[in-house]
Amino acid sequence: MLRTLCTHARRVYYRSLCESASSPLPVTSRQFENILASNDERIGVIAIHRPRQMNALNEETISEIVEAAEGFENDPTVNVIIVTGSERVFAAGNDIEEMASHSFHAARFRRDIGSWTDRISAIKKPIIAAVSGFALGGGCELAMAADIVIAGEDAQFGQPEVQIGTLPSAGGTQRLVRAVGKAKAMELVLTGRKMNAEEAESVGLVTRVARKGEALKEAKDVAAVIARHSLPIVAAAKECVNVAFESTLSQGLRFEKRAFQSTFALDDQKEGMKAFIDQRKPSFKNR
Repeated sequence: MLRTLCTHARRVYYRSLCESASSPLPVTSRQFENILASNDERIGVIAIHRPRQMNALNEETISEIVEAAEGFENDPTVNVIIVTGSERVFAAGNDIEEMASHSFHAARFRRDIGSWTDRISAIKKPIIAAVSGFALGGGCELAMAADIVIAGEDAQFGQPEVQIGTLPSAGGTQRLVRAVGKAKAMELVLTGRKMNAEEAESVGLVTRVARKGEALKEAKDVAAVIARHSLPIVAAAKECVNVAFESTLSQGLRFEKRAFQSTFALDDQKEGMKAFIDQRKPSFKNR
């Protein structure tokens, strides 16, 4: 894979990111039961909306989040995706009433519980999680599947599954270790305790902490900056950073070098450097 990164196929991969056929029905025109979807200034927003259930993630909600995220992935009018909840709660965990009746066969073979965050993390466009209130269990795992996490001062993160006789299923024992280290992750998973926003930022789970009630606003500000850049360049940069988590340093450096070289096949690279020389703002065309 590393050897072929700079081939024509790889260049076509980045070019095709912005040229993918849109869904027959835009995300914002679809009917969802548990989320709200909007698109403004090249920023697609997915807001979990199950207020009576504290935004607990049942199978239908998870399916809608994935559908909306993948829909925005294929929408040429969207450059950045934000996932959020309400000002009170991001997502208080999985819907335990629904999950409690599952058999092993259903959990493993019929539903493959836990695989949904892999589809979120596979999105090529940047994803920002704007977290207010509780982000527990599946909610914490959803936040960790994002690329950037903006947390309000009142945010609380945790993997409390051990308290109900099970364990994390969608990255809580894997992405958490990579984010905060083994020692901290082990304590959080084995005790099930909650971690506040200040601690989460100090250990690397959270990108930055916003004032209470302003996590979404802060996320939109960050998204607006990213959305002004070339989408295929941003996608390549995101991929390089993610490779660092799953490869050796030498492999990662080789991957980065090939990705850098491949950008010279893009019109946006030419425009960006010319604009710098001309001392003007670049006009990227996402190609």
